[in-house]
Amino acid sequence: MAGLTTDEQGIGLKIYEGLVTFMEVLMLFTKMFLSWLHSAYRFIVPPEPKDVKGEIVLITGAGHGMGREMALRFSGLGAVVVCVDINPDGNQGTLELVKANKGIAHRYECDVTDRSAIAAMAARVRREVGDVTILVNNAGIMPCKSLQQHSEKEIRTMFDVNVLAHLWLLQTFLPSMMEKNHGHIVAMSSMAGVVGIRNLVPYCASKFAVRGLMEALHEELREDKKDYSGIKFTVICPYMVDTGLCKNPKIKFPTLMKIVSPQDAVDKIVDAVRRNYPEITVPSSLYYINQYLRVLPRSVPLHLKDFLDSGVEADC
Repeated sequence: MAGLTTDEQGIGLKIYEGLVTFMEVLMLFTKMFLSWLHSAYRFIVPPEPKDVKGEIVLITGAGHGMGREMALRFSGLGAVVVCVDINPDGNQGTLELVKANKGIAHRYECDVTDRSAIAAMAARVRREVGDVTILVNNAGIMPCKSLQQHSEKEIRTMFDVNVLAHLWLLQTFLPSMMEKNHGHIVAMSSMAGVVGIRNLVPYCASKFAVRGLMEALHEELREDKKDYSGIKFTVICPYMVDTGLCKNPKIKFPTLMKIVSPQDAVDKIVDAVRRNYPEITVPSSLYYINQYLRVLPRSVPLHLKDFLDSGVEADC
């Protein structure tokens, strides 16, 4: 009788465990389906853009191109802009443009590859402006040549600017955001961080790294015991923007894959930040095209890539 009771208990336990697992899986699929419905709804009805008035927005590479345009756009929305660039003349030019448009801006020269220089700059910003609430890691370099033509110094410098600077700036400015559970991290990646492109091997590696570090950082905060839901993340993946960074673009169909102006690109970037989108491409259609192509066998999208025949030619 004792043995029979033990068997019955074992069977009962297995049935119970099976029911618990079934309910957990059912709950998982319910959550996934509801999240999918919510995403579909938000695709049709985008969230209202948040107000950035009074936010302190630090932008690296603010002395030209999209960095300058973002400084003008955020300041026009009432944000206090902190312009950071290694080039004093370009940085001063951005500062003057912001002030000419009745915006509020501050200028700091800093080599973002130098962690001690970042710490010194950050101390001044906190003392003279306040705690940064929106960090835009925009600074980047893009030498265009085959892998074998890159020197060791060029590759190391590219990763210092395009990747390591992100980490040093995050370690410097993220703690105050975590303390207040309020902030936004914006990282400039690239379509070269989504697909591999000839003559951009080290650059692609650096931009893939940016997407990886942003995803991992989001998960690190999301899974923390404390609530950091007030800190948002946005990764920007532009295709080709007319900033002078891409000197020899190759475009077979200009009407399909046209070079975007910095103004148009920044319109989409600032809108994405204000709506808390986790990732966008510029143009936006590339995001959905890439998501679809990724589920196909690897050889299939290569035919489309060969047909479009777009990319960059070597600088030298």
